Amino acid sequence: MGKDTKIVAVIDYGAGNIGSVVNALMNLGYRPTVTDSASVILNADAVFLPGVGAAADTMRSLSVTGIDECVRRLVELKKPLFAICVGLQVLLTATEEDGEHRCLGIIPGRVTKLPSGLKIPHMGWNQVKQACIHPIFTGIPDNTNFYFVHSYYARPMDRSVIAGTTEYGFEFCSMIINNNLFATQFHPEKSGEPGLRMYSNFLKYALL
Repeated sequence: MGKDTKIVAVIDYGAGNIGSVVNALMNLGYRPTVTDSASVILNADAVFLPGVGAAADTMRSLSVTGIDECVRRLVELKKPLFAICVGLQVLLTATEEDGEHRCLGIIPGRVTKLPSGLKIPHMGWNQVKQACIHPIFTGIPDNTNFYFVHSYYARPMDRSVIAGTTEYGFEFCSMIINNNLFATQFHPEKSGEPGLRMYSNFLKYALL
């Protein structure tokens, strides 16, 4: 089956980086469907959850549209899902950004602020050390640079889901893989060729 016969959905809940994600996918030859429809999302062959800004605001937007339950259902069904930046953070149990806020609770753990003494936000290029062997990394050398913009970071309770780590005064989780759930703290769509390769690898894996 060709690319045009598969449904690649980008969840639309008002995130600011939807356009850049869509452009990246189009550069790879896909025609993504931007949607806030639960039925379209659940019937897609691969789904992207973009994210920028604050996790609490993202959770409010997801809840208002009912997409929060849709994302939980996607994970239950083991549908291929790629979450980006704040999209990764809201997968955890709770965030301390702007006070204590519940998140999706898909990955047990917390989102906390980067340590004091560091330049915040962590913005720019930094290396991702691969913590596992997976097709998502095909053609991407270990310690490749990706583009980051964030002030908070995820702390999963189960370290076995950590697929990538990054050094920024300390080592933090910069990528998660759990079954068909993939999530990055960095922005592949802003990371040039390595980022496009990662999206391409995900879609090849998802659309087999």
